[in-house]
Amino acid sequence: MTRPRSTLVSLSDTPWYHVVSRCVRRAYLCGEDYFTQQNFDHRRGWIETRIRELASVFAIDVAAYAVMSNHYHIVVRIDADRARVWDDDEVLKRWTRLFTGPAFVQKYLSDARDTMSDGELSRLGELVSVYRERLHDLSWFMRILNETIARMANAEDNCTGRFWEGRFKSQALLDDQALLVAMSYVDLNPIRAGIAETPEESTYTSIKSRIDGLQTDATNSEIANNISEIISPVQDTPSAADHLRSEHELQKLPEAPLMPFEPTNSLAAVIPFAFDDYLELVDTVGRVIHPAKRGCIPEATPAILDRLAIDAESFINYADHFLKEFGCAVGTPQKLVDLAAHRQSRYLRGIATARKVFAKKTA
Repeated sequence: MTRPRSTLVSLSDTPWYHVVSRCVRRAYLCGEDYFTQQNFDHRRGWIETRIRELASVFAIDVAAYAVMSNHYHIVVRIDADRARVWDDDEVLKRWTRLFTGPAFVQKYLSDARDTMSDGELSRLGELVSVYRERLHDLSWFMRILNETIARMANAEDNCTGRFWEGRFKSQALLDDQALLVAMSYVDLNPIRAGIAETPEESTYTSIKSRIDGLQTDATNSEIANNISEIISPVQDTPSAADHLRSEHELQKLPEAPLMPFEPTNSLAAVIPFAFDDYLELVDTVGRVIHPAKRGCIPEATPAILDRLAIDAESFINYADHFLKEFGCAVGTPQKLVDLAAHRQSRYLRGIATARKVFAKKTA
């Protein structure tokens, strides 16, 4: 049974989430289409860029991503506290980078602010509260991301209809162990799929972006600019007077940097590992799970697994399908038990796998 998104994304449980969205059609609409012999790899660049652009507006930080041929993964941290301390002007400026806003919002942000009536100011206050909530809402982040990419692809294909499945999948990451396995799973996707042999060759992934220190591919930006000329603003928006901006305007958004690694965990909005340790883990596991290689369990396993009390052999054995073993949440056995009790559920899928992989944690 499908659960309401409000129960799947609960910030009282965790701010960390792994999300997946898939194309709805049979063709590989973001890669090589073997039926038409067309290559749509440039659309993967669209998605990568738009993820980073939206992160510059929302109070949502991106820790990892991988854009594949017919789906993409993102690991995010939702920072509701950051959105709550933004003043009204900041909230409105951020929202209107994405949407035009009603006329009185535009008036407030212009030199005509002093001429606004009490009624307009009252309505403005109500909208600020709504926008503030949306700016740390994962569903709104995903909605804008998917809708804008769908319109670009449909314009390029000269067709209409759905591009993405109706719902994106989300998994709550309940602890550092879950965050580590989710990030490594995402960054290793191209290697697991056999389209890359090493992390530095894994195009359209966060791990390659971190290794290269590169931003957006200029070629992808040029292609997107050409597409934007035939795309009109989105009409299916919360209010008839609040339209999603055109693709030409959205492409002016800056790209947010990926979340930094900080092993001391002294700040909230950081990934609580050392990047060198994480890179060692991804490189080691990538050598083992590549489908073109036999692979084996290395004698010297990454130290980060020992520090987080993760069983190395079980982790590597599950590396290519780990997250599929879980349902709406990923974590150590005790974290899953606690979440089940909190949600008044009898069982959460993945506890058996958690006991194998996180065996040291409960030993």
